[in-house]
Amino acid sequence: MLLLHPTAQLGWTSFPVHESTVIGLLALGGAYFWRAERGPSLLDEQKLVANERVAKGERTPSPAQRTMFLSGLAIIFLTLNGPLHDLSDYFLFSAHMVQHLILTLIVPPLLLLGTPGWMLRPLFRNRPVFRLAKALTSTAWCFLIFNIVLALWHLPPMYNMALANHPIHIFQHLMFIAAAVFMWWPLTSQLPELPRASYPAQLMYCFLLTIPMGVIAIYIAMAEDLLYPAYAIAPRILQMSPMSDQQYGGLIMWIPGALFFYIVMSVVFFKWYSSGKDDAASAQVGSVAQPL
Repeated sequence: MLLLHPTAQLGWTSFPVHESTVIGLLALGGAYFWRAERGPSLLDEQKLVANERVAKGERTPSPAQRTMFLSGLAIIFLTLNGPLHDLSDYFLFSAHMVQHLILTLIVPPLLLLGTPGWMLRPLFRNRPVFRLAKALTSTAWCFLIFNIVLALWHLPPMYNMALANHPIHIFQHLMFIAAAVFMWWPLTSQLPELPRASYPAQLMYCFLLTIPMGVIAIYIAMAEDLLYPAYAIAPRILQMSPMSDQQYGGLIMWIPGALFFYIVMSVVFFKWYSSGKDDAASAQVGSVAQPL
C-alpha cells in the first residue's frame, strides 16, 4: 500500500487516530503502571544501590518520573497521529524528518528518565541477558546501533520500501525508537549495573553523535537527484517542489539535530562542573572536621 497519493488531502482541523499507536501506547503504559504498583522486589530492596529512589524507601516512581514517562507517551501519540503524521506520510519529506527527530531525540530520554532502575532490573536477572545488555549499552555499541539503524533506513531503497508498505513503515519507527533508547542509555541510564558514561565520555559521545547524522543529512540535502521519488507524486504543500522539500529535510536533520546534541553537551558540562564543586566542598568540610 503506497502511503503517498496524489489525491491525498490534509485536514488541519481534523485529528485522525491510528489504532496501532493507541494499542501500543496502552500496552506500554499499562506495563509501566503494573510494574510500578508491584513495587521493587526484596532483592531490589536489599541492593540499596546509590542513586535509586528505592534506596530511600520509595517503592513507586516519583511524580516527576511519572510525568516524564507519560509525557513521552503523549509525544509519541501526537507525533504518530494527527496533522504531523499526515504531513509526514502523505505530503512532505521535511515533515517526516521532524517526526523522526522527535521520535529519536525527545521521546527516548523521557521514557528512560521516567523509569526507575528497579523497574527494569528483572529484565536483566538472567546472566547471559545481563552480559549481552552490558556489552550493548557501552558507548561504542550504543553509538553504532543508533547510527547504523539511522543510516540504513535513510538509504533510498529502504526508505522507499517503508513509504510503499505501512507495516514496514511502522517497523521503521519502532526501530528508530529502539535504537534511540540505546543511543540515550549512556546519557540517561537509571540502572547502576548498566551505568551512564562518565561526564568526559558523555561530552565526547555527544560530539561524535553529530558527525554521522551530519553526513547523512548532507548526503540528502546535497543530492542532485530526488532520492525518494514517492514524494514527487504527493500534493504540493506551501508551493514547495519535491527537490526543495528534500533539501529542507536534510537541513532539518543536520542543523536542529546537531544543535540538540550541543545543548545536551552544555547540560552535561554544567552537571560535571557542579559535581566537581560538590566534591571540592565535601573535601573541604571533611578537612575542617578533622581533629587538630
